[in-house]
Amino acid sequence: MKKEEGFVFSTNPDFRYEDETQHETETLPLNRQLLRIWIDSKGRKGKTVTIVKGFVGRKDDLENLAKELKTRCGSGGSVKNGEILIQGNFRDRILEYLSERGYRVKKAGG
Repeated sequence: MKKEEGFVFSTNPDFRYEDETQHETETLPLNRQLLRIWIDSKGRKGKTVTIVKGFVGRKDDLENLAKELKTRCGSGGSVKNGEILIQGNFRDRILEYLSERGYRVKKAGG
């Protein structure tokens, strides 16, 4: 059982500690994923970032996809709030790569 960090005591007799991994949804098959690709530079000191939104699945799978995209684009990036952020404008390259892999992909935003 995972260590219950931060939990001290509960007066609720029905309280049950729930591990975060219990709430992780299963990753949908590639052809059922609908990913939207955005370009954004607001709040980033004028730097352009490509954002991939809409992934449904486990956090590990999202991080693996982000790693593939960063390698494919030769750029840095991260995963935040369920979104993949890639430094630079790589919308067309990412769109092509994801559609080749079997994802349903659409351009969105600016």
